[in-house]
Amino acid sequence: MTKQNQSESGLQVYVDHGDLIPMLQQIQEQNGYISSDSIQEVAQTLRISENEVYGVASFYAQFRFQAPGRHSIKICLGTACHVKGGEKLLESLQRELNINPGETTADGLFDLQRVACLGCCALAPVMQIDDQIYGRVTNTRLKRILESYA
Repeated sequence: MTKQNQSESGLQVYVDHGDLIPMLQQIQEQNGYISSDSIQEVAQTLRISENEVYGVASFYAQFRFQAPGRHSIKICLGTACHVKGGEKLLESLQRELNINPGETTADGLFDLQRVACLGCCALAPVMQIDDQIYGRVTNTRLKRILESYA
């Protein structure tokens, strides 16, 4: 939807609110996340409130509001992984890293995400760190895997 606004100098400015999501996607692609400064800048550019920008961005799971870690951990919680202990694996990771899904460790080493399926059901429970898949992960193995990234 194109909206006509008047600038401080009295000029008519045409703003397309349909640009909001592509702008947010571009910011995240460049920075890895959407900062509060970026939200403010987008709001000023599109002449909408910061709350509106944040409301749209927070609706979509693709957008992050914290800088990603150097290594991204994804825990599969699909049916096979859930049955084989995926939820317990996630709980162990949360305790070990002291973060929740969607957060980044204080040292910036890891971020944690829960995903619906990694497509490796025969290897359940499955964890992915960056592009590396780890199957049949146990708590003991989990600690060794994490130590290898330290």
